[in-house]
Amino acid sequence: MPISSQYPSPRLSWGILLVRILVGWVFLSEGVQKFLFPAALGTGRFAKIGIPWPQYSAPFVGVVEIVCGALLILGLFTSLASVLLLIDIVVAIATTKFPMLLKQGFWATLNEARTDFSMLFGLIAILLMGAGMFSLDWRRNRSITI
Repeated sequence: MPISSQYPSPRLSWGILLVRILVGWVFLSEGVQKFLFPAALGTGRFAKIGIPWPQYSAPFVGVVEIVCGALLILGLFTSLASVLLLIDIVVAIATTKFPMLLKQGFWATLNEARTDFSMLFGLIAILLMGAGMFSLDWRRNRSITI
């Protein structure tokens, strides 16, 4: 195996770390807010947009966002966390942004969807690049292969 595939560049790993922190922090904070402001961002919002069983689904999604956001920041089980958050953000876009597009038009939706699409593409980037050298996944995998 070439050395470059064993040891990604530190510069690339710093970039991946920043993307992981950015994406992880947004999801973690959104998950916390589902519990802090349940009427506006948790159960109440889920009921308003028609998500089934909002009293269960909102806390479930909140926990997924908190746990997986923290995992991204740490770089632990990064691929699994990214896939779970991809499901989360795709459902969020489908249930909130597509209906908005039909009601309010392209530009209003684009303004509201900027964070959602940034998170979507950030998660895809993390999946494509991996967790990088500055992650617990890297340390865990290095200790297994040595």
